[in-house]
Amino acid sequence: MSDQKKTKTTVDIYGQQYSIVGSESTSHIRLVASIVDDKMREISEKNPSLDINKLAVLTAVNVVHDYIKVKDELEALQKIVQELRET
Repeated sequence: MSDQKKTKTTVDIYGQQYSIVGSESTSHIRLVASIVDDKMREISEKNPSLDINKLAVLTAVNVVHDYIKVKDELEALQKIVQELRET
């Protein structure tokens, strides 16, 4: 069992209310929800005919794409740091 305290936070994403339970701070959960909301609105603006399910999937694809790019950049930087430490 986890010793971390769980908090319940209600957020608004694309006009819908969601209750999110997690061990992160309320401000962190609200930031994540805000980013998801912003990305959904950005995609919807460019593709206004998308239904909510397709919009949600495209949002997930975009966010994961951004995550993979940042992860790859981090790994490249970590490799450079490791190489510098070895010299």
